[in-house]
Amino acid sequence: MKPKSRVVRKAKEAGFVIIFLAGIGVALGVLGVLLASLIVTAAPYLTPTLITNYANYQDPTRAGYAAAIAGTLWILSLTLIFSLPLGIGAAIYLEEYSHGGRISRILQAGVSNLAGVPSVVFGLLGLLVFVRGLHLGAVVLAGALTLTILVFPYVVITAREAIRAVPQSIRDAALAMGATKWQAIRRQVLPAAAPGLLTASILAAARTIGETAPLIVIGAVVLQTFLPYGPDSPFVALPVQIYAYIDLPGPEWQGVSAAGMIVLLLILFAFNAVAIVGRNRMQRMRW
Repeated sequence: MKPKSRVVRKAKEAGFVIIFLAGIGVALGVLGVLLASLIVTAAPYLTPTLITNYANYQDPTRAGYAAAIAGTLWILSLTLIFSLPLGIGAAIYLEEYSHGGRISRILQAGVSNLAGVPSVVFGLLGLLVFVRGLHLGAVVLAGALTLTILVFPYVVITAREAIRAVPQSIRDAALAMGATKWQAIRRQVLPAAAPGLLTASILAAARTIGETAPLIVIGAVVLQTFLPYGPDSPFVALPVQIYAYIDLPGPEWQGVSAAGMIVLLLILFAFNAVAIVGRNRMQRMRW
């Protein structure tokens, strides 16, 4: 290789690295500005009553998110309970049992296509199937089932990558010791893939907690003055309540909406922190 071509290659590499770092810096800078603006707008309204008060469209100083926070936690919990077993089970089938046949290709194409469907379409599906078809009504369970369909492809894709990353030698060793295929998967593959499966739960939670359109379509209420009492209860979620507040005229309501966004981010960060700590511990104990 000629010295000149080596110098040119290194110069190009350095140029690409600079462009990459500059892009990251711009993105982080814009994100920092947005967060700072959000905190400044929300600061006067970040009080304990914001969490304990219910929705109020007359006085912004008495407006709160108590029912919305409870509804969000209900929706998030049920969605994870439904989507994680289904998504991980589908990933196990596609990675461990299917052998590239027609059914496998159809399922893979279906999962990939679902990941690209707009969220409002899932809301229409949930309205047709769960709210009206199964006569559940606009309740917590209908919202959780709708969001389960929405996050299902993301769980499958992430779980497949985690299972695929487990070395084949672990499977071979378990089978050589006399384990059945399912025993090898349950006792060896899934524990080894656990950090990646936790990543799937993080992605599912992040998508679930921020969705607004599907919940509005299926009929989530925006003026609820009681806490959801179960899966068959009417509900309001934080994104829906924030949307309702931000549509009101006046800078005070913008502050209330910004405070709700801060609460939403804190819930998401808390869940992610717990999941990331668990994932890191599993990674250290995996091999």
